[in-house]
Amino acid sequence: MTEFRRIGGRIGAEYTGTDPNELPFEEVNDALLAHKVLVFRGAGLDDEGQLRFAARFGELTRAHPTVPSVDGQPDILPVNGEEGIRSNNWHTDVTFVRTPPKLSTLRALVVPPYGGNTLIANSAAAYRDLPEQLRDFADRLWAAHTNDYDYAVPRSNTDKALEYRKVFTARRYETAHPVVRVHPETGERGLFIGGFAQKIVGLSGTESRDILRLLQRYVTRPENIVRVAWNPGDLVLFDNRITQHYAPDDYGDLPRKLHRVTVAGDAPVGVDGGTSYIIQGDDAGHYTPAAAATAAA
Repeated sequence: MTEFRRIGGRIGAEYTGTDPNELPFEEVNDALLAHKVLVFRGAGLDDEGQLRFAARFGELTRAHPTVPSVDGQPDILPVNGEEGIRSNNWHTDVTFVRTPPKLSTLRALVVPPYGGNTLIANSAAAYRDLPEQLRDFADRLWAAHTNDYDYAVPRSNTDKALEYRKVFTARRYETAHPVVRVHPETGERGLFIGGFAQKIVGLSGTESRDILRLLQRYVTRPENIVRVAWNPGDLVLFDNRITQHYAPDDYGDLPRKLHRVTVAGDAPVGVDGGTSYIIQGDDAGHYTPAAAATAAA
């Protein structure tokens, strides 16, 4: 049996050894559901190996709904830590569309000699930490997620940073998701919020911010977080349905380059059985095959 070593009390495990594509799928998937994040040290995969590994879990999405892919690789998103273009904001990947990815893989190509880690939080543990009255309240809430907010605001006024903002919001999306998502494989409940969640449906902006900040504080409690310190060749797999992540901007102008590949997911389902719905924009069918499948169903 494949042995994964726990690296956090509530989240995260790592494996060092053979090519992850050679590991039994059921054991890897079971470990992912249990630990939420798996770190494969020194996996040594190239682009094709990363694509092959991610495809074991389902059909792949394209790189991103708006941001260009790696040249010649339409399913790979370059994650470059250029000044002014850094995602140091807690978020779950691409929740502004109706069917966000279910899993994300990140592979380290170039890492700085210090800093440049990735923090990943367990949103199921956060939900369990809520007082009962707050859990009952959160169970009934829905939040509007959008790509048109300050996640994409450049931290500098360079031409490259301003162009990134323009590209990121070239298509505007807004989707309502349940604040508490029921995991489709485990049945766990997790707080499905993060940076793209900008408003509670039916409440004012001020009320929404207060509620989202309160809930978000439970997600980012230190005991719910694992810190991944990268080495070139490392591969990280995380369950995008029940985690958030954050890349601290703490490495100055040093280079940092990762490649991201994501697996198509379904429309989130809330405690009441309701599914996510579009407020603005299209179903992102050019990005994720899950959108077309959901529409057909």
